[in-house]
Amino acid sequence: MIKTKYPPLRLLILPILLLAGTFAYAAPARAAASAWAEGDQARLRLISASDAVGSERAVTLGLHVQLKPTWKIYWRSPGDAGLPPQLDWSGSSNLAAAEMRWPVPHRFTLFGLDTFGYEGEVVLPLMLRLNKPGEAADLKAKIRYLVCDPQICVPAEAALALTLPAGPAAPAAEAELIQRFTEEVPGDGRDSGLRLASVRVGRVGNRPGLILEAEAEPPFAKPDVIIEGPESLSFRAPKVTLMDGGRRARLEVPAETQQANAPGLAGLPLTLTLYDGKRGLEAAVKPAAATPVGAPILLVMLGFAFIGGLILNFMPCVLPVLALKLLGVVGQGGRERAAIRASFLASAAGILFSFLVLAAALIFLKSAGAVVGWGIQFQQPLFLAVLTLILVLFAGNLFGLFEIPLPSWAGGIAQGSDNPHHGNSIAGAFAAGAFATLLATPCSAPFLGTALGFAFSRGPVEILLIFAMLGLGLAAPWILVAAIPHLAQVLPRPGRWMVWLKAVLGFALLVTAVWLISVLDLQIGRVASLTMGFLLMVILLVLALARALPLRWRAAAPVAVLLIAAMQIAVAVGAPVTAASPGQARAGGSGPWRAFAEKEIADLVAAGNVVLVDVTADWCLTCQANKALVLESPDVRTRLDAPKVVAMQADWTRPDAAIAAYLASFGRYGIPFNVVYGPGAPDGVTLPEILTKDAVLQALAKAGG
Repeated sequence: MIKTKYPPLRLLILPILLLAGTFAYAAPARAAASAWAEGDQARLRLISASDAVGSERAVTLGLHVQLKPTWKIYWRSPGDAGLPPQLDWSGSSNLAAAEMRWPVPHRFTLFGLDTFGYEGEVVLPLMLRLNKPGEAADLKAKIRYLVCDPQICVPAEAALALTLPAGPAAPAAEAELIQRFTEEVPGDGRDSGLRLASVRVGRVGNRPGLILEAEAEPPFAKPDVIIEGPESLSFRAPKVTLMDGGRRARLEVPAETQQANAPGLAGLPLTLTLYDGKRGLEAAVKPAAATPVGAPILLVMLGFAFIGGLILNFMPCVLPVLALKLLGVVGQGGRERAAIRASFLASAAGILFSFLVLAAALIFLKSAGAVVGWGIQFQQPLFLAVLTLILVLFAGNLFGLFEIPLPSWAGGIAQGSDNPHHGNSIAGAFAAGAFATLLATPCSAPFLGTALGFAFSRGPVEILLIFAMLGLGLAAPWILVAAIPHLAQVLPRPGRWMVWLKAVLGFALLVTAVWLISVLDLQIGRVASLTMGFLLMVILLVLALARALPLRWRAAAPVAVLLIAAMQIAVAVGAPVTAASPGQARAGGSGPWRAFAEKEIADLVAAGNVVLVDVTADWCLTCQANKALVLESPDVRTRLDAPKVVAMQADWTRPDAAIAAYLASFGRYGIPFNVVYGPGAPDGVTLPEILTKDAVLQALAKAGG
């Protein structure tokens, strides 16, 4: 018993001892770190997760690096340039082996070169194995590293020393810091919610490469991949396509060879590091060979493309083109067979030329990493502005407001005779075919979507072949008339009755122009679209008034028209594109429709709902026909208004990467597109391009289980 001559203090001794023990227990962990090695661009030190060696053979350390702003060090595979840190443990005692682990790096791109590394602060975890467990370890490391900023690289060295004493191991103050960066070291993906679904060899643009399919939960934000292989091969930054609300990703990685005898990619052992932010996955892979496109499947797809192009002649979106086609046919009445054949072949050539130009443009956009699809040019205000201008000029020509067509390349486009005032009929027929193709491309058709999905998932050769067959299909009626010219000869000869026909067809073209202005209204706003419409009316007014002017003043009319047309184009280019709401559903949409939200579909289905998704656009007349004739019909509308049925509408009038990725996840690149989900069809039931009430109701019933 403790005695004191101050009795009152006896009562305080025990609480004081207990309090002292409590403070000792709660005291912060002791630091286990070397001194900093200071450099001009960075400083380094060794840190330990424990304050002693303990009884285990393995000890966890970390190389702690702090970099000044703009400077970086490199990952284990630095990329096109650089050198990773290298450690020499000579002089250490009780050390059998040391392994460095690498957290997820960052991709740096400069002057077209890709490098991988770290900036700011990083800890590279070190797994050390001792010769004699339980005995003290005297650790000495000589480090050589390269530190770079965007303009210069500086080689540097550092010497670090850290002694871990013998005795029981307790967590050191630096343990949490080491653990934070250890969690960023890529593993098999299970802890980070990543899964690699497949790796295969494929064509990426015009070069060989790898195509990866991966899944993530939570969804991907900005995935990237690093591929390590033989020195003779290098891999560039991937083209990434996100699908299913980011839960799936397709990464297309182009490969480059440095030697003529570089090995092929199929079956080649590679190390793949897939990462998204600070979470990663590492896998050793041997890519599967590319699935060859056999002649039978290619022939089938070419047949689908031809049929799809032929059906385009009868789609609602082609109705505006019928004015040009009908007038061209009527203009052939009574002509010689040779002239008829030449004119119709010229129109067919114009159609083919336009399709090949579209194919070339889409190949370029796809190789540049842009989203490609059928009819995407109608999402661009500049394209619509030029198209409306041409339509108004054609209408003015049909109304007889001017005799020399504007623009000059379109001479004779609305005329079929050999009258010299009507321009060159062959050039006009060619231009008519090319222009008709542009107006025919906003909508998809049966067989067309399948052929386009095949083409866009392949390379440039397949895209060119598919588009050539689409052109042949659309041009087939013209080729038929060229082969049997008497089909046009039986028509009546041109006469006064054509004046009235031209007026009717000119009005049809003006209606088409108004429709395109309404599309522009959604893209660039009401003020800009009305301004463009007003300027187009002024053009017609100038052309009409010019006929009443003295001959010497009429020459000013074309100049005025060109100036007003330039103003109209400037409005389209200068007007800001209006912002889109999520899913780009129309605000204030009528009936059961709600904004498209792909991430909500799975939860709605899990709750027992049936979900119908309608991907549409104002420039897609087939979409509008589907809505008016089927989706808004009483039977379908009643079903969509029923409980446990959700109707989502995705408006693709303006560009939307999420909608494009959603379409691509089904192998579709054009609209209309409709799919129904439900407990009986969690992956969705896709509907045909041309909807029928029976098809929609049956899909809703099937999805409902």
